[in-house]
Amino acid sequence: MKSAIGIAILAVGAVLLYFGYQSWNAPVDQAMTAVTGTHTNNTIIYLIAGIAAVVGGLSLTMCGRKAV
Repeated sequence: MKSAIGIAILAVGAVLLYFGYQSWNAPVDQAMTAVTGTHTNNTIIYLIAGIAAVVGGLSLTMCGRKAV
């Protein structure tokens, strides 16, 4: 059961990382970076949440496996 939940969280993390990457390369974010020197808050939130979900999903998937 842990393994299935871990895979689902891993998939959500991959989607969040995808949206973060798309936001990172968006023209609005590029303009914001040129003006302020930082990326938008949404971009940073997507990337941090995606990384956390990928790490959490991987750990649940690995802990959910039974030793042979």
